[in-house]
Amino acid sequence: MRQSSVRGEGGRQAVPEPRSTGEDDGPPGAEGPASDGAGRRGGGRRTAARRGGRGLRVVRWSALALAVLVLGAAAGGYIYYNHLNGNLKKEALDLGDSKLGKPEPNAAGQTPLNILLIGSDSRNTKENVELGGAKQDADRKPLADVQMLVHVSADRSNMSVVSIPRDTRVTIPRCTDPDDGRVYPKTEAAINQSLQHGGPGCTVATWKELTGIYIDHFMMIDFSGVVSMADAVGGVPVCVKANIYSHDSKGHGSGLRLTEGTHSVKGVQALQWLRTRYGFEDNTDIGRAKAQHMYMSSMIRQLKKGTKLSDPGKLMGLAEAATDALTVDHGLGDVKKLYNLGNDLKRVPTERTTMVTMPWQYSADEQFVEPKPGDAEQTFSLLRNDTALDGKDKKKPDKTPAPTAPKGEVPVVVQNGTASMVYGPVSGRARVITNELVRLGYTKAAANTVLISQADTTVSYPSEAEQGDALAVAKALGLPKSAVKSSKSVQDVTVVVGNDWRAGTAYPKAGASDDDKTPESADALNGEDKKACMTVNPDYTF
Repeated sequence: MRQSSVRGEGGRQAVPEPRSTGEDDGPPGAEGPASDGAGRRGGGRRTAARRGGRGLRVVRWSALALAVLVLGAAAGGYIYYNHLNGNLKKEALDLGDSKLGKPEPNAAGQTPLNILLIGSDSRNTKENVELGGAKQDADRKPLADVQMLVHVSADRSNMSVVSIPRDTRVTIPRCTDPDDGRVYPKTEAAINQSLQHGGPGCTVATWKELTGIYIDHFMMIDFSGVVSMADAVGGVPVCVKANIYSHDSKGHGSGLRLTEGTHSVKGVQALQWLRTRYGFEDNTDIGRAKAQHMYMSSMIRQLKKGTKLSDPGKLMGLAEAATDALTVDHGLGDVKKLYNLGNDLKRVPTERTTMVTMPWQYSADEQFVEPKPGDAEQTFSLLRNDTALDGKDKKKPDKTPAPTAPKGEVPVVVQNGTASMVYGPVSGRARVITNELVRLGYTKAAANTVLISQADTTVSYPSEAEQGDALAVAKALGLPKSAVKSSKSVQDVTVVVGNDWRAGTAYPKAGASDDDKTPESADALNGEDKKACMTVNPDYTF
């Protein structure tokens, strides 16, 4: 087992590095192994989430988002429609047993769209081996080294992108491989290992359990096709605050060499930008992620200008590369569906696009990272409630209509929503809260025995006439106004007791404000920020 200096130059001892992270020596000229101790933060503290990921991991991240945008502009007009369809590979969407339901439509009948983008480190072809290095891993099951959740609002007015460090320690739920029927038991592991538990459908299942967010589709890409896509998009403006040369005497670095200021990078130079860890900020994957966000935002702006999509030859090449590189769920299994998806995404203004990293913290042993308590859940909660991460949603008038009838005359249905596949359901929650409502005067409260899964406790009402009743029920139970939602699928005021209230009769978040702000620890970048510029590590300047 290799040793990785988790604590770097700060003088703390090395700890064994898990082989499951899928690190490799990379292709010629790739950045050196994470075990060399060069990565550091402040006094030298390091984490597995910031190690490794050399080679094309960040490029795959870029290609994933690029594929969505390009297909929306390219696919519709091609006469070789069937050929492009044949390029697409398809797999099952969800290999878990989640009882998480699709979000309710808003008043206009619109629902949000959630797409999980996955970058695989598969080396199942000669080309992938050449690009990814580590020939010894050619037969290893791939890891999901890049994972981003794209949330498009129900009204398509904004888009939020949340990435997660690949070595984040999570619970991977039980998954069944659709090809051979093998059942992988629930386990605690780095989230990138979820792909080895039957395929991308298990990564989807893991995200659903981690975030409580329903996922509509996934798109996965591996090494092959990424370089050609990065080259085909043409020049993308990027900025550095000082001269940078990502190279040192030990051979570490991507080879990126730029002078201070803004440059249009493409081809090999774009690849170097996306791969650079040694030279940006603290020489870790966190700095590299920021550079990746900047590149992505700039590329989207370029594509939206149409400068790269007006040439039929380039457009054709982009569509060819994108479809050939993608594995999608069956719901996105043809070009027309991808084209429709692209049209949805094109409606989102660039200035309403926000990219963040899931707030994280070190694990107790500092070998992994984990979701940061409070901040990570706040970020996921905003997406569950279809709240834009840019904080620019229009505020709704604060109105509190009066109840239509006395408490004892209001029918209330209570349902148990604690069917988490990670934590397990809590028996009797509907009965407990029903009894509490009866004690509070809602004598017509009754339990629905159907068990479902829902992250947040909600109070739904069927029409505007019952909104006042729902607000009164929420207030009685200590729930915030944000828990009250309109729903066309209920006939009476309905309380779903979510996984945020798994015990007792007192709502654990009682008195909490309806906070709709994105945590600062998410390190948000707006898609229209043209002044973003990377900080250069002083050890890698010239």
